[in-house]
Amino acid sequence: MTTNAQKKASKKYESEKIESIKLRFPKGKKELIQQCAKLNHESINGMVNRLIDQELSKQGLKKD
Repeated sequence: MTTNAQKKASKKYESEKIESIKLRFPKGKKELIQQCAKLNHESINGMVNRLIDQELSKQGLKKD
């Protein structure tokens, strides 16, 4: 069970360190994305971040 202190700490961390982007896809594409991520042994979030990092690096925009 998560304590109130843990919830508060998680909420603080997310508000300070995490940004969110909502993505929209045609119906059926989410399932394909999930399958692709699973084949690469990663989460959808991990796969999206990896692919974006690759593109940012290719364009010379990656922050370290």
